[in-house]
Amino acid sequence: MGPRTTRRVPLKSLPLTPRDPRQNQLLAALPDEERQRLSALLEPVDLQAGQVLCESGATATAVVFPTTAIVSLLYLLRDGATTEVAVVGNDGMVGIGLLMGGNTTPNRAVVQGAGQAYRLRASAFEREIERAGPVLYHLLRYAQALIAQVAQTAACNRHHSIDQQFSRRLLVGLDRSTVDELVLTHEGVSSLLGVRREGVTAAAQKLRDAGVISYRRGHIAVLDRKRLEQRTCECYASAKKEYQRLLPATQGLCLAVGG
Repeated sequence: MGPRTTRRVPLKSLPLTPRDPRQNQLLAALPDEERQRLSALLEPVDLQAGQVLCESGATATAVVFPTTAIVSLLYLLRDGATTEVAVVGNDGMVGIGLLMGGNTTPNRAVVQGAGQAYRLRASAFEREIERAGPVLYHLLRYAQALIAQVAQTAACNRHHSIDQQFSRRLLVGLDRSTVDELVLTHEGVSSLLGVRREGVTAAAQKLRDAGVISYRRGHIAVLDRKRLEQRTCECYASAKKEYQRLLPATQGLCLAVGG
């Protein structure tokens, strides 16, 4: 078989049904025949804010590919406190433990932003991994990008100010959202970052007074993304650069269209 000719076009320019696996960047980056075969195994699901997809230490029964939903991966301490270690949206997959062979995960996966996703049962996912084809290749690279995000988040939480952490978290959420408004409360952000609520409120007020964001209870709208990027630390750009290096085919929500 000769080399396949492809052209890349923005996913947003293509007519999408309300539910389309290509709305997830990992699925969109797969070769057409692989994605079509996998699509037959995917189950569309609606995810609700606060829904727990997997508990820490539990065996995952499925992996989830968000399309419009946003999921927080939380590290749970003995006293019940939690800290967000990574965010998964239409850029990735929840259930990386099944890919790595551990079956369980040290993180609790909680839906942060309600929306849609696709679910693939663990048994079907494991068969895909055994095929050792393009699906495995893309997911392994995503796993490395996710590890980089976790490491960068840990460094950020230790060394950077609440103002910088808050700005980074808004950008991370924005990158995985289809709109410029995030469903987040100050109390929720403080829990995700592991900092005091007063510090988050002060950081939000600074951004609001500068015209970078606006907010009402439970909603934060980003008005000036460029200035928000200027106010965060290097952690945001570093993690994003690593994702782009490892998964260049997913950038700009592009997909291969046979020509």
